[in-house]
Amino acid sequence: MMKPLRLLGAALIGLAALTASITPTVADDSPPPSRDSNSDTFSPDEIVQAGSDFFGVTTEVMAKAVQRVTQDLGLPDAYIKGDEGSGAFVVGLRYGSGWLIRKGMEPKKVYWRGPSIGFDVGGNGSKVFTLVYNLKEERRLYQRFPGVEGSIYFVAGIGVNYMRSGGVTLAPMRTGVGLRAGVNAHYQVYSDRRDWFPL
Repeated sequence: MMKPLRLLGAALIGLAALTASITPTVADDSPPPSRDSNSDTFSPDEIVQAGSDFFGVTTEVMAKAVQRVTQDLGLPDAYIKGDEGSGAFVVGLRYGSGWLIRKGMEPKKVYWRGPSIGFDVGGNGSKVFTLVYNLKEERRLYQRFPGVEGSIYFVAGIGVNYMRSGGVTLAPMRTGVGLRAGVNAHYQVYSDRRDWFPL
């Protein structure tokens, strides 16, 4: 009794396979995906222009810094331009605010704060232009970002370091007196409202 059932089952499986092999496929007339499918990212030219206008430096200077970052990280899907102030006596604090810029979105006011660690004393103010990678959603920015060890470098007078958390990478760029703060940063906390508590 079992043998006929097995033969019937095998026949049905074979028939299904044969039917699938002769079923015509429907041609997909949709165009292939564009190579520029990441239309939500900013091109190097867009970043260079925005950064040079913000810092008041030549596009050539900004292009050198942008080239280094994009070689490491690719194209950003957002950037933040703003100002920050910091003060230190070996251990210091930093506070900043600026605008989060994303393609197709209204600019959003954001704030950051965090401790700085280093062997220096004093205070300064600087402009900061931060490239943001893999943001996807605004809420992913609102977290603590520790610095990535060994990522601090200087290109054409612009200091750059990387910070990474929860799949999001930030590349803050600072010029002039802001370089000290960039070197000494330990981590930064981003939020959608001002908070004076540094940690």
